[in-house]
Amino acid sequence: MFLILLALAVVGLLIWLPIHTLVLAARLRRLGERLARIEAGGSPAIVQPDAASEPVPLATPATPAETPSHWQPPPRPAAAPLGPTPAPADQNRPLVISAERFGAALGWLARNWVYVVSAVSLALAAIFLLQYGVEHGLLPPAARVAAAMVLGLALVAAGEWLRRQHGDGARQVTAHLPSTFAGAGIVALFASVIAARQLYGLIGPELAFAGLVATAALALVLGWLYGPWLAAVGLVGATAAPFLVGGASDVIWWLFPYFALIAATGLGIDAARRWAWVSVLALALGYAGGAMALAGGGAPGWFAAMLAGLALLAVAVPPLRLWPVHAGAMVSDRLLRKSAEWPAFPVRLAAGMLLATCLTLMLLGTDTAAESLLIFALLAALVLAFALWAKSAPALADLTALPALGFLARLAVEAFGGPLHGEFMAQMIVWREPETSAPVTVTMLLASALAGSLAAAWRSLRAADAPLALIWAAGAVLFAPLAALALELFWAPALVIGDNPWALHIMALAALMVWLAVLYARDDAQNLRRAALATLSALSLIAFALFILLTETALTVALAALVVVAAALDRRFRLPEMGRYIQAALLVLSWRLLLDPGIDWALTAPLWEVALGFLATCGAMAAAWVLLGGLGRDRVTPLLESAGVGFAAILIDVVIFRWLRDNFAGDAAATHWGVTLLALPWLVTALVALWRLQAGGPLLPFRKALAALTGAMGLAGLLIAALVANPLVSAGFAGDNAVAGPTPFDTLTLAYLVPAALAFAAARAFRNRLPWLRLPLLWGSGLFAALWLGLEIRRFWVGDALWVDRLPQGELISYTVAMVLAAALLLYQSIARGSAGLRRLAMAVVVLTVLKVFLIDAAGLTGLTRVAAFLGLGLALAGTAWLNRWAAAQQRGAAAPDPEA
Repeated sequence: MFLILLALAVVGLLIWLPIHTLVLAARLRRLGERLARIEAGGSPAIVQPDAASEPVPLATPATPAETPSHWQPPPRPAAAPLGPTPAPADQNRPLVISAERFGAALGWLARNWVYVVSAVSLALAAIFLLQYGVEHGLLPPAARVAAAMVLGLALVAAGEWLRRQHGDGARQVTAHLPSTFAGAGIVALFASVIAARQLYGLIGPELAFAGLVATAALALVLGWLYGPWLAAVGLVGATAAPFLVGGASDVIWWLFPYFALIAATGLGIDAARRWAWVSVLALALGYAGGAMALAGGGAPGWFAAMLAGLALLAVAVPPLRLWPVHAGAMVSDRLLRKSAEWPAFPVRLAAGMLLATCLTLMLLGTDTAAESLLIFALLAALVLAFALWAKSAPALADLTALPALGFLARLAVEAFGGPLHGEFMAQMIVWREPETSAPVTVTMLLASALAGSLAAAWRSLRAADAPLALIWAAGAVLFAPLAALALELFWAPALVIGDNPWALHIMALAALMVWLAVLYARDDAQNLRRAALATLSALSLIAFALFILLTETALTVALAALVVVAAALDRRFRLPEMGRYIQAALLVLSWRLLLDPGIDWALTAPLWEVALGFLATCGAMAAAWVLLGGLGRDRVTPLLESAGVGFAAILIDVVIFRWLRDNFAGDAAATHWGVTLLALPWLVTALVALWRLQAGGPLLPFRKALAALTGAMGLAGLLIAALVANPLVSAGFAGDNAVAGPTPFDTLTLAYLVPAALAFAAARAFRNRLPWLRLPLLWGSGLFAALWLGLEIRRFWVGDALWVDRLPQGELISYTVAMVLAAALLLYQSIARGSAGLRRLAMAVVVLTVLKVFLIDAAGLTGLTRVAAFLGLGLALAGTAWLNRWAAAQQRGAAAPDPEA
């Protein structure tokens, strides 16, 4: 006991000595100033020890006669405000905590590091006093806590006495000392309350929370009186106190409201003094403290609730308003338009904290299904809070999207190992006991999203939200449907609750969207854009429900019918937004007809179903094209044209492949014609995507990527057909790569001439739209046409098995004749078109023909055959040379006409 009392006395002495020394130094400085004035011959002056003290005359006249009649004591100066009054931070700067300010803070620490060490030492003194009692057991627990609390109060009192006597301004000799002592005292008080609860269990959670609230209130009052140094010391020390005190406890949930209280304290101090960075520090410390408590074994549910509370505190505390009234620019204004001004600091503070909260809640791991459900409830509550509670704060309107996006993303994250998803899937129909009800998990999640949609719809109908009415309407018609889509993609509710109940959920949403469309149509007399958005959402949900209930073919037909409905609505009500729905529907139809169920389904399903799906889609494209005619929908009609032609071409390709496969004994997919027919749908898709580039819009990058991907797949198939599956080099697995059918209606035409014709038609179609693509397409067309002609000549001389190892002399001569005819044809085209390039290509073919004859044909020719061959070649070359010279002269004449003409 004696040693403890002696230690307390030493601590008190250590506190008193520096204070007394500094006070003596201040008095000595004032006496020196007085002596300097007297020696300079000046009149007695009033010495003002500090801003709040009484003016004291240095000399009092002995008699009235000795005092000049005109001398009057100077007027008493106005009392200075308690504590320093630094200039408020510029809270409208883009970054409150920037590199410039961080450098200034480091400079301040370099000049005043002694105060930092002093504050840390004094705070640790109280904490070590508690730990010393624990380690040695010298004092009962209550006495240990009381000693630490007395030390904290003594430090606060010492700081307040220094501030009142000598001030805390930057120009006073006692600058920062009051904040140092008071801040250390606040930390000691926080530590004593924590020790009483966590170490010794002396008080219950209610009393502990009351003590922490009282300490926070004291810190709030002192923060009003002192400079920001006290706020920083108090916040950092209070956050570190639970981890410095130590001890073991199985119940640590109370740490989460404790750290939220610290953040609220810092926000309250900043609300009064407007230092800006104090709010950022308070929220950062609150978040960090909660994260460390979570890592130390805290429950994720408490951490999630604390984060949601911090997001709401960041909105309400800085302006000190129960109902937010944030005005001015929104954060999205600055992000979308670089020329726009930055929103006010309270708006940026709320946006930053809400973003951190939503990201954390989106990724936070949970231990139980109840905790996961709590996270969804908190995200939905934040949506409602920013849509309804913050209805009078237009600057916070765009922040409603953050918790909504977090909710949707959490649906996907939860599906990958989340306990709520695992508990839901464990009750699948195939595993559930008979006559047991299905879980309501999906219903609860969808209802939460529906509440957010209804709140956004209410905001869109308010007169005060007229400038953002369309944005709110878009949120209303997107949030709940996207939640349903995420549930379908990641949760597969139909496996648990059944197809019909899940489809009823979707149809209920569709009915709600129809109701919203009616409301918007009544509210908007001239502009029906909001009604159009709701109508699009309803149509999409109807298609979604059909997707759940119908077969593959029926769903495709239903989607095609919705395209016609959208076009009819556009024609009836002049709703350009329907064009976006049609574009999205075309993407979905392309996905279904090519990928899911795709080409594989088209090759195996009953032919009547395949034909119905493709023909209904082509008919819908034609009907929509007719309905939109004359409306100026230049972005949509080319898409309908290309989609109709493309789907028709794919259907023809599929029918031909199925007919040949059904009448073929081998592996059709490995033959030269099979590989080409399987590659053609991807080539058609690539050409359609290139044709759709003229529509522009936000889907332009997607169309480019689609054209590149499908084009690469199609070209890879053609190269395999030309190089690997070519009947000239491959007999197939069992000699099944032979040519079939009469010339020219044979498999060679399908494999090589059809792609050549497709490339030539595409080159003509794209010559004005994509001129850079015209030459590669023409070269590809020419090469495949030449390959087809050569293989047809080979088949004429050797039969259907082109891979046989023999080369008849007649085949060589046929190649020569074909080359001569090709050169003549190219030369004729060059004359007709006036193309010097074609003429040069024709002469190149002539050179190749000559080389072939002299190097290859001559070796096998004898007798009169050799004479006839070279005679014919010579005559043909002479005629070709004459034609070439005449064509060159004609082209020169056209380029330089006669000036007398």
